[in-house]
Amino acid sequence: MLGRPGPPDCQRMPVRLRPAIRSRTSSAVDLAKGATVPSVPEVPIDESRRLRMSENGLSDAVTRALGRVVNPVTGRDVIASGQVAGVTVDDGGKARFAFSLRRGDPGTLVRQARAAAEAVEGISAVKVDVRLPQSPAGAEQGSDVAGGTTGAPPRPAGGGSRAAGPARRPLAAEPPKRGLQPGSVPAPTPSPGVLAGVDRIVAISSGKGGVGKSMVATNLAAHAASRGLTVGLMDADIYGPNIPVMFGEERRPAVTGAKGSEKIVPLEAHGVRLMSLGFLLEREQPAIMRGPLIAGVLKQFVEQVSWGRLDLMIVDMPPGTGDAQLSLVQTVDLDGALMVTTPQKVATGDVRRGVKMFERVNTRVMGIVENMSGFRIPGTGEVLDLFGRGGGEELARELSVPFLGRVPLDMAVREAGDEGRPTVLSAPRSDAGSALVRIGDEMLAALEALPPRR
Repeated sequence: MLGRPGPPDCQRMPVRLRPAIRSRTSSAVDLAKGATVPSVPEVPIDESRRLRMSENGLSDAVTRALGRVVNPVTGRDVIASGQVAGVTVDDGGKARFAFSLRRGDPGTLVRQARAAAEAVEGISAVKVDVRLPQSPAGAEQGSDVAGGTTGAPPRPAGGGSRAAGPARRPLAAEPPKRGLQPGSVPAPTPSPGVLAGVDRIVAISSGKGGVGKSMVATNLAAHAASRGLTVGLMDADIYGPNIPVMFGEERRPAVTGAKGSEKIVPLEAHGVRLMSLGFLLEREQPAIMRGPLIAGVLKQFVEQVSWGRLDLMIVDMPPGTGDAQLSLVQTVDLDGALMVTTPQKVATGDVRRGVKMFERVNTRVMGIVENMSGFRIPGTGEVLDLFGRGGGEELARELSVPFLGRVPLDMAVREAGDEGRPTVLSAPRSDAGSALVRIGDEMLAALEALPPRR
């Protein structure tokens, strides 16, 4: 793979700080222009904000309330997009409507819609007829959701092939006319053209926070760039966006394009194109977001950032196996994932669940990295295993995935992170630096061995 030039230069737009966004969704483009993250739910349900409508107009009031619920996948409200139909309210104030879920929709969308209807003054109860995506046989299925109780739901629709777009790995065969089995998840369905200019995409993941996942992602990206590749790093760790600090970059990215089709231009440091929510927030501003908002920001990082042509994209995943992680792996066609753990059992147990998640969405796990693996006492050479030893290697053997190596505790890593310069560049001959270089070379060799995207 050869390095390629970045996207053309564009006029940097002036940044103007303004009050919190008043629209229904968070926009990465708006944040890049200087807006701040809203700290209130999309559909306020407290008494002070309840809709005050007469009994005769309750159906219209419920419809208007539902029009404030925005699907983060499509960017449109659920009324305009046709996902809600048949809104009725009986004499007792009981509202009912049908809600059609679509593939890729966040699981919280129905709860948002129900909460919006419950917020209308005069509504005593809400019943939602949930219509699941059609199965391969084409049969429409539905279930009733009233208040906090549900009727006997049908088996969720599943199976089928991936949507048009890059596809390299065969999916496990699904039995005809059957839904996914308990504990399984839908297969990835990347949108056509998503990150089409990127040759390889690798996720760096962990089962829990605090194991050094972002440090590993930073150094693998910087190492690949030092080998002459054109590299991008997407910081998908929304609640802990540490990539700006680790690369020593604090500028706000530029925005280019006409209104309605704006693109964020990623920043670049140490030869790596970078995008992180940390570039869009004020210093020390928390990312107060719920699941649907997070999914929307991640979708914009994928679709509304001008990444240009890349040989390799590294995705610093959020820790864990929640909705944000699942949404991302179902949107982006990953070539593989690297799992980061510490040697201790509490970390390896969480990584085991992370590996199972990737397996269920047919994403290969390229290997496990054991971080914080021993500390060499300066001057004596004695190694202290502060977090135990061998847990990552034992887990890799148990799960039959490659063990890529150990990264010891090293003062050079802490200093490099504080200075905004990756260890593989600032101290490549240190214990940690040399380990990260070896792991980076293992990753690049594994990617070279993969068949080309079709």
